[in-house]
Amino acid sequence: MPHTKYDIHSDFRLLSSLHPPLNGSIRIIQKLMRLQFFLQRTGRTVRAERIRIPGEAGRTVRALLYTPKEEKMKGCLLFCHGGGYAFPAAPYHYRLARLYAEQVGCRVLFPDYRLAPGDPFPAAPEDCFAAYRWLTEKAPDSPVAVCGDSAGGTLAMAVCLMAADRRLPAPCAQLLTYPAVGNCGETESLRLYTDTPMCNTKDMERYNAWYVQDEAAGKPAYRSPIEADSYDGFPAAYIETAEFDCLRDGAILYAEKLRENGIEAALYNTRGTVHGYDIMLSSGIVKELISRRIAFLKSALR
Repeated sequence: MPHTKYDIHSDFRLLSSLHPPLNGSIRIIQKLMRLQFFLQRTGRTVRAERIRIPGEAGRTVRALLYTPKEEKMKGCLLFCHGGGYAFPAAPYHYRLARLYAEQVGCRVLFPDYRLAPGDPFPAAPEDCFAAYRWLTEKAPDSPVAVCGDSAGGTLAMAVCLMAADRRLPAPCAQLLTYPAVGNCGETESLRLYTDTPMCNTKDMERYNAWYVQDEAAGKPAYRSPIEADSYDGFPAAYIETAEFDCLRDGAILYAEKLRENGIEAALYNTRGTVHGYDIMLSSGIVKELISRRIAFLKSALR
């Protein structure tokens, strides 16, 4: 297969043959994957609670609230999962949410936001923002960090922008793992990685067609944060990129823009990795990265 030409680290070789099924069966896949939401149970160290959050126009947003049985932090984390705006959370997303709750010692809110193509932009960011607003109302004196991987990174950035526009307190930190940042032109990684596993330039064209079905809908910066007019009030960021990932250079550009605006941005360009490397939670590389994220969140939530 074409992607075998990439020097992928042995920890992630299993991912080199994986590719999301981007075809007409997406709605069936969504129903099957969403069963994971209802399978989440309270464990030995973390309690899992399914809740409903008030959303826009009288609707509600389904979410999971993970609470560590030993809370060490006053703050909370809003976790926006990735999946190209079209796939529900995967099992590793739920495992990460529990891991953050347990090791950071904070509550983690995990919205099951609406998905494209059935619910295109701006449904997903509106649902994620509703979850963020709920956190700020329930614990007005507690700091709230936002995090997301891939498309979830876009949503986490959108929440930062929406908080500024709608006069809510800004998140205290943003943690972004191989994030999609929006339209940043033809970067080298977009040009090179048209056949990489997990996610490539051709895949992004399909995801974007599903996600943005009306160019006039919503505020453009909420779907393309790299094009925001201002980052005033934005929190410090922790950003990871994957080497063989079409989204890599966009994330680097976003980190540079934050720094140009006086915002601290820690950037980790991982090597031998592909998009979605968090799937391999047993990897020593991923374990080290998660340790860095946890240290960042602990510092931010203090």
